Amino acid sequence: MKEIVFVTTNKGKIASAQNELKSIKVTPISAELSEPRTDNIKDIAREKVLQAYEIVKRPCIALDSGFFIDELNGFPRAYVNHMLDTIGISGILKLLSEEENRYCEFRSCLAYYDGENIKFFESKSPGTISEKIRGLDSAKKWSDLWYIFIPRHFDKTLAEFNEDDFHTYDEMKEESCISKFGKWFLSSSDILEKI
Repeated sequence: MKEIVFVTTNKGKIASAQNELKSIKVTPISAELSEPRTDNIKDIAREKVLQAYEIVKRPCIALDSGFFIDELNGFPRAYVNHMLDTIGISGILKLLSEEENRYCEFRSCLAYYDGENIKFFESKSPGTISEKIRGLDSAKKWSDLWYIFIPRHFDKTLAEFNEDDFHTYDEMKEESCISKFGKWFLSSSDILEKI
């Protein structure tokens, strides 16, 4: 079985990677990676994977995500953790309390680095923001945004999803950056083995 090292302190991201990369062994390494001051998630993913490689000295992946709210000119973008630490999801709901346009999207970028080349995989998950905090805590949760994010084609937040909802959502949504990476990694590894 192919193996990839995933450097992150986010247990939810590790669970997602292990769930989506069933044919690849995901080896989590818990390390705090510093993020450059930019709202470009691709630049942040690049910096994270370069730092990760310096720690593990072997091919690895790092992931960065942002949350973009139309009505707030894209805020909080890549500064999700800062937003959660300051105004929180209640602050987001307050900012949007009088707004009709509640469109938002998660954008994610996974960076792979083997010591020579960096490859990027990106994805988006569109939706809307609920009018109040809804749902329960879950082991799958990787952000408090789960309580206010309603994915496109649904009428409930991720925190209100049951297993069937997650299955339906996985079939309907754009392929994730993790899944795109997995397909590429397996096919490129096969090519390298044949040489």
